[in-house]
Amino acid sequence: QVQLVESGGGLVQAGGSLRLSCAYSGSDFSLYAMGWYRQAPGKERDMVAVITSGGSTNYGDSLEDRFTISRDNTKSTLYLQMNNLKPEDTAVYYCKVLIPGGSWGQGTQVTVSS
Repeated sequence: QVQLVESGGGLVQAGGSLRLSCAYSGSDFSLYAMGWYRQAPGKERDMVAVITSGGSTNYGDSLEDRFTISRDNTKSTLYLQMNNLKPEDTAVYYCKVLIPGGSWGQGTQVTVSS
């Protein structure tokens, strides 16, 4: 049974940075594409960034200039570096294994104050 645990969220001022981590417990982390998603209050959950097993990346909504997704297969950990944060980035951030029925983490709250 795969478990995902996000960490690194918090309260930050606009223009600040945060680095989120997603610890994957289970086997075969390196074989799976992984993704970060976020959900703001009253809104749908949206894709932030995805990374394939080979390291190719894709970003949602013009986030590539501020966000960077990466992975460390030796640590079975997924990362999201977020720079120049804006109040509209406020949301709960989730990681996910990108397979049908893939596990979600419990989420980590990111709050950006203006």
